[in-house]
Amino acid sequence: MFPDKLMAMIKYGVIYLELQIDSTDIDFHQLISYSLNSIMIVGQAGKILYCNRACLELLKLASPEDILYKNLYVFLPPDNHASCNDRLKRVLEKQEMLELAEQKMICSNGEVIDIEVTAAPFYLKEMILTQVIIRDITDRKKAEILLKDREKLASIGQIAAGIVHEVKNPLTSVKGFLQLLKESHPHPYINTMEAELEKALETLQNLLHVSKPDLNEEPFVPIDLCKELTALLFLFQEKLYNVEIEWDLRDSERKVVGKRNLFLKAFFNLVKNAIEAIEGIQGKGKIRIEHYYKSGRIHIKLSDTGVGISKDKLKMLGTPFFSTKSEGTGLGLTQVFTTIHKHGGDISVKSVVGKGTTFHVQLPVK
Repeated sequence: MFPDKLMAMIKYGVIYLELQIDSTDIDFHQLISYSLNSIMIVGQAGKILYCNRACLELLKLASPEDILYKNLYVFLPPDNHASCNDRLKRVLEKQEMLELAEQKMICSNGEVIDIEVTAAPFYLKEMILTQVIIRDITDRKKAEILLKDREKLASIGQIAAGIVHEVKNPLTSVKGFLQLLKESHPHPYINTMEAELEKALETLQNLLHVSKPDLNEEPFVPIDLCKELTALLFLFQEKLYNVEIEWDLRDSERKVVGKRNLFLKAFFNLVKNAIEAIEGIQGKGKIRIEHYYKSGRIHIKLSDTGVGISKDKLKMLGTPFFSTKSEGTGLGLTQVFTTIHKHGGDISVKSVVGKGTTFHVQLPVK
């Protein structure tokens, strides 16, 4: 009644179909073609003889013609060529299956991505070729970097809070004695000493707030960031005569939940830095502010056409007392990074010296 390989079983009123399959029935080419891993077959001297769909997507290629019979090394950074050559030799000469290794790959659009790769012998008639299996780990590497940055900031915050308490107490005592001295022995220098001491105490208080922003007992509320960003710019009206503001505010109905004043202070610091970066080029400039919703998150991008930041300084941004400005303390950006992270968000920075800087903030929508 049923074909040999198809049997029907009735159990509890439900019909289950069991399909008996042997290895000759499986289309392995289809399995490889639609695999989630990127797979390519490489011949002698690194010539690419086959790639699956995932590989085309990984390298952002339109069709197999864009990769077939090209050399694998075209898609690798030069400093990876020697290690790749050694690994291919191990497969072809010793017929070994290689361990997983991390390296980088260059997409057709020039983007460099992080990958995890292994390789094994592939036998075709009388030939020994190399099957290369690639997995994109770019997002994982970014997540690891973000986690390390957060751990670093958390450690710095704990150290900073301890230093503040140790230094603030004796300075407060000095301030009290200065006030007594001023009453009994007035002198103009005492006023100067008091003013400088007040600056030091204010700096310590700012450091305490950015290292432990939860000291602020402000409640969590829904925040319309489009509205708040628009209002924030009015605070800088007198400084915008040489600055063009470009807006791209979308998905304004989406709101984040958080401490409103902490967010306002964070975006105030970002706008202030952007204006100062433009002032540093001694000319006119532009600030672009974007707001949009994507993949469950609100994205805010604040870009300027200012002086830019060098690569070696980018990785230090957000660290207390590190600043690209001659008289800066770095506490402004520390507050920005700490506030965004405390609200479950991410922040990244891209910059080119002489062309400008973009801060990209991502916040969860609750």
